[in-house]
Amino acid sequence: MKVTFLGAAREVTGSCYQIETGDVCFLVDCGMFQGGREAPKRNRKAFNFDPHSLDFVLLTHAHIDHSGLLPRLTRDGFGGAIYTTTATALLLDIMLPDSAHIQEMDALRAVKRRGKASARTKAALPVLYTVQDAEACLKQLSPVAYDEWLTPHPDVRCCFRDAGHILGSAILEIQIMEGGKSTKLVMSGDLGQPDRVILRDPTLIEDTDILFIESTYGNRVHKDLPTTLEEFAQVIEHTLNVKHGNVIVPAFAVGRTQEVIYHLYDLTRQGRLHNLDIFVDSPMATAVTQVTMQHMALFDDEAKHLANWQAAGRDLPNLHFIGSTEESIALNQIRSGAIIISASGMCDAGRIKHHLRHNLGHAANSVLITGFQAQGTLGRRLVDGAKQVKIFGEEISVHASIHTLGGFSAHADQAALLA
Repeated sequence: MKVTFLGAAREVTGSCYQIETGDVCFLVDCGMFQGGREAPKRNRKAFNFDPHSLDFVLLTHAHIDHSGLLPRLTRDGFGGAIYTTTATALLLDIMLPDSAHIQEMDALRAVKRRGKASARTKAALPVLYTVQDAEACLKQLSPVAYDEWLTPHPDVRCCFRDAGHILGSAILEIQIMEGGKSTKLVMSGDLGQPDRVILRDPTLIEDTDILFIESTYGNRVHKDLPTTLEEFAQVIEHTLNVKHGNVIVPAFAVGRTQEVIYHLYDLTRQGRLHNLDIFVDSPMATAVTQVTMQHMALFDDEAKHLANWQAAGRDLPNLHFIGSTEESIALNQIRSGAIIISASGMCDAGRIKHHLRHNLGHAANSVLITGFQAQGTLGRRLVDGAKQVKIFGEEISVHASIHTLGGFSAHADQAALLA
């Protein structure tokens, strides 16, 4: 058996692993590289294998750094099944077309930057993949249930176990027959932190021959959640009721937005926060939240209790999901009392940039950073204390307070990985 690491080795994006014997060849994940100037070039680089040669793909979860090159893989000749959990398949139906739309818009902007380049040059401009490619890829998804063994090839059996990272995320148990001998691989995918809200804890796997485990936070232990929530509540209370400003929350559409909403509801249920006006300004986050609420069977017990409290409809926060561009623009007229949750999580794209542009200049406002901010991103510059930032070509003075909360990570920390 040969295992080739094609991404997420000595880095945290581009997850892709090729597993081959003399009789079978398949991938676990096919993710996009993200962050840094070299990422676009790496995503366009030819695959290290012939896509036609693959028998199937196993996908651990929907995050783009694990799934984002699947449309290119299928466009370039892979015609087999992509096995993943039912919830992941539903998320991909939202995320892959959105990713493709971003690729098309990036290519269009590149054409405009080239200005008077010849028509031939413009026609040759590479588009990583199109919306049509993404929609074709979705037809190859083969949804499977947790904890049920399947046989994608006569020499391979596998089972998807709950990884507790995001909705539908999975640990893979893979049994491979070669030369009359069975070898068991366990591939963790991204693991969730135990005792987190909404989702169940990662499944404990009892035995394996070879373990492949993520190590994003292998060198640190996360700040404890109670301390993080105390700071979270204090920032919101002080900003809304003392400074009379707005709270701006950059948050990834998948996972983090739903977790922030959960905590705002739970703190209201506890009587810690009151009369909240929450605006979720991300069409993708809205769609993902709807999918999440359709999968309450995957929630932990505390999340089910909170959902029942919400269903009772007493003293709830005012939660608004913003759809149209016009509604999003209208939020910029709100000078106080609003909690605006918007993508992207690192502040480098999407509607969050407009909200930062209109809110960073006012000392009454606060920005809550709830996730990792990569080097070179607008979010990282804010975390590092920049006094001025450029948004849409305009220099914006930073007078709002910036708060970084370290306890919301969806990845297992060192102690959890070792456990």
